[in-house]
Amino acid sequence: MKKTEINSVEIARLAGVSRSTVSRVINNYANVPPETRRKVMEVIEAHRYVPNLSAQVLAGKRTRTIGLFVIEAGRISGDMLTNLLLASVVEHASSRGYYVLTYIIRNTSDKENVRGVKDIFYQRRIDGGIFIGAANEEPFIEELIAEGFTVGIVDQHLPGRQEPNRIIANFDNDRGMQLAVGYLHELGHRDIGIINGDLNRYSGVDKYERFLSAMQEYGLQVREQWVRPGAFHEEAGYQAALKLLKEADPLPTAMIMANDSVAFGAIRAFQEAGLSVPDDMSVIGFDDHALSARYKPALTTVAIDFGEMMSSLTDYVIGHIEGNEASSARYMSHSKLIRRESCRPL
Repeated sequence: MKKTEINSVEIARLAGVSRSTVSRVINNYANVPPETRRKVMEVIEAHRYVPNLSAQVLAGKRTRTIGLFVIEAGRISGDMLTNLLLASVVEHASSRGYYVLTYIIRNTSDKENVRGVKDIFYQRRIDGGIFIGAANEEPFIEELIAEGFTVGIVDQHLPGRQEPNRIIANFDNDRGMQLAVGYLHELGHRDIGIINGDLNRYSGVDKYERFLSAMQEYGLQVREQWVRPGAFHEEAGYQAALKLLKEADPLPTAMIMANDSVAFGAIRAFQEAGLSVPDDMSVIGFDDHALSARYKPALTTVAIDFGEMMSSLTDYVIGHIEGNEASSARYMSHSKLIRRESCRPL
């Protein structure tokens, strides 16, 4: 059935009520008698009336929509972790009665790309936004926060920035690295290396710093040749491991990876070179990727509850939008070690 062109004034006339009553019904106000609400809704449904969103925004009303922005130059459809983060936000926002507008930012140096994102905020098409994959200090995100928009960010640490509309979710890398290094030390490993994540992102820097601290705490030496640059995807792990094999002599007996995707790439490189994991090289990942338990060998990893983390971040963002949060929010994920097959005792 084709939608009839009709406005709220006509709805009010047909229902025999005032225009303000129609507005209260549309916005689900409690102070409308049930019989009046029923009459108005019958007219609305009969004419398939849809309120003008632009008019509601101009009137200062919320859109009940949050933006979900992923900063990633490559494809995300095959990345199970990113999809988990996206699904967690969408599911939780939906349970709170919010829509989610999803947008992929390929290049934050592209002024047109960034302008399009900022316009989504400026045009009030969303009530607030969540960013995944941003650099620790992304200028256009800082502009949005400075202008008062509600912004949630995964993986950021900027000391002194305590704006109430800046809502942060971080990984507990301190606890995670303590678990990883401690477990390898318990197994007898003393020669331990690391393939880092993207050092432009806070988690990349933080994981490495926590690795250094944990190694110091256990009295272990950090050898520069066993510290390899990387990123947070599988190909980065593969390339970093190839360079480790080519340039490091001797090799470490164990490696800690920035995340499980990096571990998958590194293990592939080790196996292609004729090394066995864990017989020749023990490997620990981070995140507990959905494939980690089924990988060969099953990957020992530091698990993070991403579902809980993203649900909490979404809650905080919606809470601030609705005026329920009096101050800036910081959520820290919880970490636990999952022991599988990719590490062995010496």
